[in-house]
Amino acid sequence: MSKTAFLFSGQGSQYAGMAKEFYDSDPGARLVFKIADEVLGYRLEDIVFAEDGIAGNTTELNKTVHSQPAIMACSLCAFEALDTHGVEFGAVAGHSLGEYAAMAASGMLSYEDAFALIKIRAEAMQKAAESSAGVMYAIIGPAPAEVEAACEKTEGYVVPVNYNSPVQTVIAGEEKAAGAAAELIKSTSTAKRVKAVKLNVASAFHSEIMRPAADEFLERTEGFKFAAPKCGFYSNVLGGELTDFSDMRALLAKHIVSPVRFTDELTAMQAAGYDRFIECGPGKVLTGLVKKTLEGVTAMNCENAETLKAIIG
Repeated sequence: MSKTAFLFSGQGSQYAGMAKEFYDSDPGARLVFKIADEVLGYRLEDIVFAEDGIAGNTTELNKTVHSQPAIMACSLCAFEALDTHGVEFGAVAGHSLGEYAAMAASGMLSYEDAFALIKIRAEAMQKAAESSAGVMYAIIGPAPAEVEAACEKTEGYVVPVNYNSPVQTVIAGEEKAAGAAAELIKSTSTAKRVKAVKLNVASAFHSEIMRPAADEFLERTEGFKFAAPKCGFYSNVLGGELTDFSDMRALLAKHIVSPVRFTDELTAMQAAGYDRFIECGPGKVLTGLVKKTLEGVTAMNCENAETLKAIIG
């Protein structure tokens, strides 16, 4: 019997006008934005659906402080649309900030608390990014072990931070060190095809350069309560299913400075019998990562009416 897992999009997947069809047609999607607006203290719609943004000016949307709640809102809009049409699921996972949408979808957090937490996280990370000079590179082609070895050989601070697929690992760190590691990988890798792409991001996310953000997050989130999820919950930090929910604040603070072990999560979900993966949110990055990582599974994305129709038939 087929088992379905929902995946939730990460930072960088945002685009102007995302989830507009869901917002216009689904009361659940409009409720998501209503809750977001109340928690954030501003109209998220004015940033996500702005006419100038749709025309190409996405400056405000691309700021970490706005992109994180915007992506989460749009991911939850997709989740609400799937729920409205009775699409069942047995597990959730998110990529980086996608874990917050996954927590809300699983019942671990209310939507109100999820947006309150992501607001704190986004503000802390924006502040840390503005005071640092960290960078990130996507390394495409080499196996993760090659990337790890190159980072270890490079002088300065640079580490693997996103294990996205067997042939894509993201590194992050100090600008000089990260650039040197990228060049070392290109010149020494045994892979047939090697690319190192500098990412258009504000800093070195999921590395120790974000330590001030992790400390601030932990300090500002005292008092938040987390329920046990109503489905399987897979963790970036563990690279597998999370079963201990006793100190989620500490785990989420650690999450800010720890690698995203997404490949391990996907492998663990497949081992648990999940063979259908639906990405909730803008774009289809995670759908592509599933296809590159797992064999014998189905991967689909849900970001608008057309993709929803393909899922529900």
